[in-house]
Amino acid sequence: MMGKWLQLLKEVAPNVTRVSIIFNPDTQPYARFFNSAIEAAAPSMEIAVTLAPVRDDTAIQEAIAAQAPEPGGGLVCLPASFTGTHRDAIIAAAALHGLPLIGVEVFPRAGGLMSYWYDAVELHAEAASYIDRILKGATPADLPVQQATKYSLIINLKTARALGLTVPPSMLQLADEVIE
Repeated sequence: MMGKWLQLLKEVAPNVTRVSIIFNPDTQPYARFFNSAIEAAAPSMEIAVTLAPVRDDTAIQEAIAAQAPEPGGGLVCLPASFTGTHRDAIIAAAALHGLPLIGVEVFPRAGGLMSYWYDAVELHAEAASYIDRILKGATPADLPVQQATKYSLIINLKTARALGLTVPPSMLQLADEVIE
């Protein structure tokens, strides 16, 4: 999934050669898995990765400002309650410094460039069927592990234009939602 994020970011912003990964190490238990997946995928796309652990709005602004001075910068915002809660500060700093940002679906809807993520409501609804089976006597260990199977691509065209990016028509056709 994280490699796909880099691929999509690179397709919309082909000049991206460096990304900072915005995350809170205290509240994102899976950050190390996401970060290692991004770091593994980045060399094949000729992207350098910088980890940017942040704990407050000031650190967010500093981490994003540090990515801005050289050309080719971009941002990856890991999914978590912290980044969702601080999305306005993240998006404002990204816009201030002209950096393309990919994250979960709340980001393009609030002014970030794009997202590619699953529908959490749908995933939780599917989990209800597991609970039903367990309550009817199924053994949890016998139930197959399920993962999200449907992902949604959201592109904010207004943000793309503000960043001077032209979204390829093929990307717009793939998008589940285009924000104008």
